[in-house]
Amino acid sequence: MAREFSRTDRVGQQIHKEVASILQNEFKNRDPRLGLVTVSGAEVSRDLSHAKVFVTFFDTDEAKIKEQMAILDDNKGFVRSLLSKRMSMRTVPAIRFVQDVSITEGMRLSSLLTETVNKDKERARQAGRDLDAEDKE
Repeated sequence: MAREFSRTDRVGQQIHKEVASILQNEFKNRDPRLGLVTVSGAEVSRDLSHAKVFVTFFDTDEAKIKEQMAILDDNKGFVRSLLSKRMSMRTVPAIRFVQDVSITEGMRLSSLLTETVNKDKERARQAGRDLDAEDKE
C-alpha cells in the first residue's frame, strides 16, 4: 500500500507551519517594518534541498509589497536558522520567498464577476425584464 503523502509533501507542510509561526512570533520582534504577511504554502524540491515559501501580503501598494519581499529575502538566513532548530532534519532546505498572487487575483476576478452580474441585472431591469422572477420559474 502506497503512502498517502510523499515525504516532500510532509516536509513542505511542516515548513509551511513552522515558517508561519516564525514570521508571526519571532520575526515581528526582529524587524517591525514587516506588515501583515500570511504564509499560504510551501513547495519542497524532490531532494529536499530547496523550498519555495509562498507569502501573501495584506497591503495592496506594490512599493510596500516589494519592500516587504526585500525584508524577507534579506532575513531568509535568520528564518532558516530558526527553522533548523525546530525541525529534526539532517539539512534544512534553502528558503526562497515567493509572492502568492492567487488569493488577490481570485478576489479581483470575483469582484469583476459580481460587477458584471450587477450590470446585466441593471440592463435587464431597464429593458423591462425581471430576472429574479424568471429565475424562480
